[in-house]
Amino acid sequence: MKAAYFKYKPHYKDTLKLAIPVVISQVGHISVHLSDSIVVGHFVGTVALAAVSLVGSIFIVPMLIGMGISYGLTPLISQENGRSNYAECGRLLSNSFIINLITGAILFLIMYFGSVYVLDHLKQSPEVVAQAKPFLVLLGFSIIPLLIFNTFKQFAEGLGFTKQAMQISIWGNVINICLGIIFVRGMFGIEPMGIKGVGYSTLIDRCLMAIAMSFYVFRSKRFKEYLKGFVFGKIDKIRCINILKIGIPVALQGTFEVGAFGGANILIGTIGATQQAAHQVAINMAAVTFMVATGISSAAAIRSGNNFGAKNHQLLRMSALSSYHIVLAFMTFTAIVFVIANKWLPWIVTNDTNVIAVASQLLLFAAVFQVFDGAQVVGLGILRGMGDVNIPTVITLIAYWIIGLPIGYFAGIYLGYGANGIWVGLVCGLAAAAIMLYFRFNKISRKLLVTY
Repeated sequence: MKAAYFKYKPHYKDTLKLAIPVVISQVGHISVHLSDSIVVGHFVGTVALAAVSLVGSIFIVPMLIGMGISYGLTPLISQENGRSNYAECGRLLSNSFIINLITGAILFLIMYFGSVYVLDHLKQSPEVVAQAKPFLVLLGFSIIPLLIFNTFKQFAEGLGFTKQAMQISIWGNVINICLGIIFVRGMFGIEPMGIKGVGYSTLIDRCLMAIAMSFYVFRSKRFKEYLKGFVFGKIDKIRCINILKIGIPVALQGTFEVGAFGGANILIGTIGATQQAAHQVAINMAAVTFMVATGISSAAAIRSGNNFGAKNHQLLRMSALSSYHIVLAFMTFTAIVFVIANKWLPWIVTNDTNVIAVASQLLLFAAVFQVFDGAQVVGLGILRGMGDVNIPTVITLIAYWIIGLPIGYFAGIYLGYGANGIWVGLVCGLAAAAIMLYFRFNKISRKLLVTY
């Protein structure tokens, strides 16, 4: 182990240097929803918390579609940077901006006009649905500024500049929490808004983040050379296709995984509001650690893209394996934390003892799938940097919708094991994805070494 450590030590440093700011930024995204749950759980109640859970399970799918499409920019930027083709980076940015703006508008319209129909046909508690509808509309509108922010974030990260997005995300979360408490409780002369308050706070937060990130990219001297090719509103068919050829499969990958978790949430909602609220508590805890893993995955994608563009396949393989080592070590540590503190962690979100009792059991299942979850998302990032996105998309479809969710339905609903049984299916899906994606990476990276 000591020899292996010194072999990969330079790669650990390079990956972590890129990953840590991305991790903080990614945790910032999920912390918006975690802070919404904390504010609602403590200041409104269990029914409102179940409504946040229900909306989260629906909103996460269009959000990941939008963010996935925006991620299509990063590997292309890192590959062109590896080839020293700087002006092309600006051209890609201008096309990505228009794509993401249109995508955000379309996703909002789908959620706005489809939210009432969807929520009324999921067999959820009527009191939960009543609070969920206005919250979903507000979150839906926030996807537009979120994708604008993500456009410039992915551009900067593709070039290896990751700290500014981290700083903006931190301040954005502070603003979101403060405004959420003010709006929900009704402070400083404002009428109490209940669950709608966290919807407004999230929308305002994301608008400010979009303005700050775009201002940073256009005003920073470090991007001047890269922005020479940027022309606002100029669309190029070939570049758009290249962005979407990566972005759409990435969007589908995230949608298949999180859609399965959303499906699990809906299945649990048919059992009862307490179980659904407990699922929200546990999934929020797991989501925070998952965002750390996605930060490592983003760093792995950037380094893989740079090495792939420069045709340095030995470095590509070593940097990729170092990313696997880092994420497996971190997720093993968090799994131990979940096991040791499973009865205390739910108190962060709620003080309902019935919800805590169920959530503490679900955190044990979350501990089991931590390692698999980290391995699969890093595998996706490495393959994305190499431009391999189609087969991994099929892998995620099989893992979550053919293996994971059916097992969850069978164990949880048919056999009657409830939320615990549904989470067994989630563990199986993540394990299948992690194993298949690793074999895919191993096959391609070894073939590149032999070929070149």
